[in-house]
Amino acid sequence: MAFSIKVDGEFVGYTLLNRYAPEVNYSHWHITEPGLRACGLSTALYPLRIKMYFDAAPLKRLIHQTRTRNTGVNRMLDKYVPVAETRYVEHPDGVAGSGDFHFRYVNPHDIPGFFKRAAELRACYELELRSLKS
Repeated sequence: MAFSIKVDGEFVGYTLLNRYAPEVNYSHWHITEPGLRACGLSTALYPLRIKMYFDAAPLKRLIHQTRTRNTGVNRMLDKYVPVAETRYVEHPDGVAGSGDFHFRYVNPHDIPGFFKRAAELRACYELELRSLKS
């Protein structure tokens, strides 16, 4: 399954959901607009994206498989889901070559906590923004 990401009506990226079995599903997320990378967009949209996957397909579990050296994505995911394991993968999902990957597992019951965490992150951001303006 593929979904587009739009900001103010403009295409800025896409996400893929690769489904194999109810407990074996991988997501991929790509912000294609360079000016919107590393600005918090992925962090802000994370709960909505995850809810969308579970609403769109009969998933029991979603797997995040991220290369250990992908610091941006791992930093974003660290805000929501801990690494469950790290291991070498010969044939990872998607187009990545073999290497070391972090694995994080998401279940439907995790989704409300993601929205709560997003609200906490938003409150911290707003507080920090106010202090900068003072």
